[in-house]
Amino acid sequence: MTQPNQVPREVRAAGALTAVQGLAGLAFAVALVVRSFDAEQAVGVLGEAVYFVVLGGGVLAAGIGLVLGKHWARTPSIVVQLLLLGVAWYAYGPSGQQLYGALLGLYVVVVIYLLFTNPVRRWALGVDETDE
Repeated sequence: MTQPNQVPREVRAAGALTAVQGLAGLAFAVALVVRSFDAEQAVGVLGEAVYFVVLGGGVLAAGIGLVLGKHWARTPSIVVQLLLLGVAWYAYGPSGQQLYGALLGLYVVVVIYLLFTNPVRRWALGVDETDE
């Protein structure tokens, strides 16, 4: 059982794992910017990079929010994991990248598990908090 106003360690762990996903999105955006130097359609590639900066930044913000113990960050983190579960399925099946799909799927399932443990659900609902 958690103490009042204490953030469960599962929340912080899920936040760290979610923040890594956000950093990966930002790293991909940087790779796209570097690629745009050689691309014929540089504007399109730069537009895609901006898109990934926005997405990666949002995921990173949700991860940092969980690490800091912010209640608002749990729902966006769950949504991101559910979307990435679809990406993992696609990588495993139709794309024929079974190793990458399985690894991403395992990573996502671990984060989802952490976000739905009993201490995290109690924390998210504020069950252990005292009335002030």
